[in-house]
Amino acid sequence: MAAVDDLRFEEFGDAAASLAANSDTTTISIEDPGDTPKHQPGPPGGSGREEDDELLGNDDSDKTELLAGQKKSSPFWTFEYYQTFFDVDTYQVFDRIKGSLLPVPGKNFVRLYVRSNPDLYGPFWICATLVFAIAISGNLSNFLIHLGEKTYHYVPEFRKVSIAATVVYAYAWLVPLALWGFLMWRNSKVMNIVSYSFLEIVCVYGYSLFIYIPTAILWIIPQKAVRWILVMIALGVSGSVLAMTFWPAVREDNRRIALATIVTIVLLHMLLSVGCLAYFFDAPEMDHLPTPTAAPNQTVAAAKLS
Repeated sequence: MAAVDDLRFEEFGDAAASLAANSDTTTISIEDPGDTPKHQPGPPGGSGREEDDELLGNDDSDKTELLAGQKKSSPFWTFEYYQTFFDVDTYQVFDRIKGSLLPVPGKNFVRLYVRSNPDLYGPFWICATLVFAIAISGNLSNFLIHLGEKTYHYVPEFRKVSIAATVVYAYAWLVPLALWGFLMWRNSKVMNIVSYSFLEIVCVYGYSLFIYIPTAILWIIPQKAVRWILVMIALGVSGSVLAMTFWPAVREDNRRIALATIVTIVLLHMLLSVGCLAYFFDAPEMDHLPTPTAAPNQTVAAAKLS
């Protein structure tokens, strides 16, 4: 049996004295799991570099990848699959609109605003609003230009809605599809090219069209010089968003191919804006022309035939 002295309990207050006497003794500290550890300073310059990456949009961290990976993917025939494309709030949409209106050199629109949660809600409604803004403004512009003319008879042109919808939605979907296919093809040739998903490209193109909504409303002003100044401003803002977004995706490619890609993107964007202005606002209208009267001999001949 163990001796009585071996089974003797010691007071915890004597622990400090025992540790002081045996300085070589190894101690184990058991902390409360609920206690939060104090912040330990990291390596010098680390936090500043992370902040620079976040400001420049170069933070392709694992945090974004984990957030994207945590989203459960539903089958494409279910409602939940398409619901994820519209899972955004008002603040996110407003922030992306603000980013499309205020492009900053060195900042990537996809990495700053879109990559965590690309959506179709903003692009769909921006395109729909732009369609009606172009059609209504085109009719009002035509009415104001010929207002006061005795021979002018105003007829609403509802065909402008369908034409504007076809042009805007075709541009917002077909051009991103072609660009996405081109980037995928070049990515197979050059492995270090930055790749964007099709949804991200559609999101960029959709939000880049927002500036044309107030521009189309201001196109009502019956002055061609003012209209062309407005379209150049809108083209410069939205074109710079597209150029600064897709330049990192092609800059590692062949120099000529990279420049040709960016130039093609800007030219197609210019074709959309200039084409809408020229067709819906500056095209000559035939409604205000007087109806031609028949010549006297034609009127007699028509009467005999009847």
